[in-house]
Amino acid sequence: MATGFFWDEKCFWHAGGSYAFTLPIGGHVQPLAAGGLPESPETKRRLKNLMDVTGLSQELDMRTAPEATREMLLRVHPQSYLDAFKEMSDAGGGELGRRTPFASGGYEIAALSAGLAVAAVDAVLTGAVENAYALSRPPGHHCLPDFPNGFCLLANIAIAIEEAQSKGMAKRVVVLDWDVHHGNGTEAIYYDRDDVLTISLHQEGNYPLDTGAFADRGRGAGEGYNLNLPLPAGTGHTAYLHAMDTIILPQIEAFNPDLIIVACGFDAAAIDPLARMLATAQTFREMTLKIKDAAHRLCDGRLVLVHEGGYSEVYVPFCGHATLEALSGSRITAPDPLAEALDVRQPGPRFDAFLKGEIDHFAQQL
Repeated sequence: MATGFFWDEKCFWHAGGSYAFTLPIGGHVQPLAAGGLPESPETKRRLKNLMDVTGLSQELDMRTAPEATREMLLRVHPQSYLDAFKEMSDAGGGELGRRTPFASGGYEIAALSAGLAVAAVDAVLTGAVENAYALSRPPGHHCLPDFPNGFCLLANIAIAIEEAQSKGMAKRVVVLDWDVHHGNGTEAIYYDRDDVLTISLHQEGNYPLDTGAFADRGRGAGEGYNLNLPLPAGTGHTAYLHAMDTIILPQIEAFNPDLIIVACGFDAAAIDPLARMLATAQTFREMTLKIKDAAHRLCDGRLVLVHEGGYSEVYVPFCGHATLEALSGSRITAPDPLAEALDVRQPGPRFDAFLKGEIDHFAQQL
């Protein structure tokens, strides 16, 4: 069986508002020449284009999907929120939360983005594909049930999990979020539950500013089933892999899931405009190989990656291509043109030892 790749051109048509970077224009904030938010369609479109050029697309099971239904959305989001979102979308667009602008038809595009995640999970759990990648846009891991923020309008992964669980297709699910920003939406949805283990590996003090602490471990039945690993700015390749080996994989193995989902952001990459980490395309390749191996050992290979952030139009395509090479086992490569320069910029031995010590300190507290 091939790796499933779920995408739709319409997701690239999601449009933001009048922003300069993450600031609303006006007053002394001059519009940028390119305009809009850094969450643009180009990082995703250029990933798909690179796959087409190298031939990787031809080795994947390329699929699309219908929009997530209202019934699916209501399992996560209250009717009042969906009604307000739909009404504003039909009226030409606007902004419901914090940094979440959308244009006319934004509701339908967000439902399609969630639908890609739902279809990817369904295809893996039914055995139609070996594993899967959903090129979802807009992203979802910051979206709370009734409050969108951080470019996220619907909780794509949570909607997919709830649909699978409603059909009895999976009981225990791991969500590993390696987007550079804390997965506060996913955390909030599952904070009181013990059937979904949420793990967020993120840059400390980035976004949101008031969430993502290591001490936040869940509540009630969910106590111990939420894990945040806030890493210092400047964390690079070897420390990311150390975190995988020392904390993340052992926690996943102890949970023994039926399905693993990765909130796959590429904004921990070294040249991302919204972060200060030093991951490379090789980092994402090796993290994918590690989580793929864990999925084979623990849950018959049932693994789905759902696209989240990543804002470098130049570098996201190479990080995504490396990830999909590892996920699919393809021998087709897109050599990283920045590999040599980014290797030189990795943390030196003393800082790298400090970073690994911080990770070991977290491990000792679990």
